[in-house]
Amino acid sequence: MRFCSLLMLGLLAALAAPSAWAHKPSDSYLIVQADSSSKVLAAQWDIALRDLEVALQLDANRDGVITWGEVRTREADLFAYAFTHLRIQADGSTCRLAPDDLLIDDHSDGAYAVLKFKADCAAVPRSIDVGYSLLFDIDPSHRGLLRLDFDGNSRSAVLSPDHAVQTFALAETSRLATFLQFVEEGIHHIWIGYDHMLFLISLLLPSVLLRRNGEWVPVGTLRSALLSVLAIVTAFTVSHSITLTLSALGVIGLPSRLVESGIALSVLLAALNNIWPQVTRRAWLLAFGFGLVHGFGFASVLADLGLPQGALAWSLAGFNIGVEIGQLSVVLVVVPAIFLLRERRFYRPLVLVSGSCVIAAVAGIWLMSRALGFGLG
Repeated sequence: MRFCSLLMLGLLAALAAPSAWAHKPSDSYLIVQADSSSKVLAAQWDIALRDLEVALQLDANRDGVITWGEVRTREADLFAYAFTHLRIQADGSTCRLAPDDLLIDDHSDGAYAVLKFKADCAAVPRSIDVGYSLLFDIDPSHRGLLRLDFDGNSRSAVLSPDHAVQTFALAETSRLATFLQFVEEGIHHIWIGYDHMLFLISLLLPSVLLRRNGEWVPVGTLRSALLSVLAIVTAFTVSHSITLTLSALGVIGLPSRLVESGIALSVLLAALNNIWPQVTRRAWLLAFGFGLVHGFGFASVLADLGLPQGALAWSLAGFNIGVEIGQLSVVLVVVPAIFLLRERRFYRPLVLVSGSCVIAAVAGIWLMSRALGFGLG
């Protein structure tokens, strides 16, 4: 245990500097509004100031704070940079993008520049192509979350390096396309959601062991291990689905800092429970309790997009299923490996205890940075 304490202290010191541990992925939010009586599209594009700082160095005096004055003086550069990475075409002809207004708004993860603009097309469009490349050269994990409104109907799409161009026939409604895109986004989110991933792994590590007389002993059969994993995964799925749905539908919400801090705390406590076991027989209760907090984290990307109820239902269903697919992929990789290793002498001291020490140290950094606003995680 002394080794574990020293390892955690060392990792805390080593990880205290980076800022690359943020839970919230890089997203921008693009809303395009069209109607059947006009060839001019109205649009709004919300882009995180932290992302624009990387691309344009908005913080002129380098004091670590981007002010409205600094943003306003770079208005022309902001629109020029944004328009370089966006193409809107109507029936194959490129629409001319023209700035309208520049504002600042707060999202759950910080301040965003709000670029209002118009797209002047040659004629009233029957179909629209949106080509998007913002930040892909800097951050390939960046996503553009698009909402297209047309005559009271809304559709949504996720713009990524693999799906940088999206085509919409305005007279058609493709709920299936929206659903499938958000399935993919849910898978992507769980794979880059390192805190969700580490929480799940912390719960899985002891699933191939039993606690007897104060000692960890290997489970006898794969069936026993799978029953334990099934209980954990089911409890986590049910609980985070509850809060994901309630939060995304606007029934209940919590402050982003509280949610992100709670997620970090859940990872820390799950890892510490492997080192100093307190909950050993009903790990599913731990998964269910903290899964409620993780659901609010899963909902943040959907809530920020602000989808109307019709589109939100399909997006929410697809995203939730995608999260489960991503989660099951982790289980299918981790559980067979740890089951094969469970009887090896190194499994308990190195994999279970030392691995949990590393997870706890990382979670401690996340918790401090999120709760105290250090900007580290």
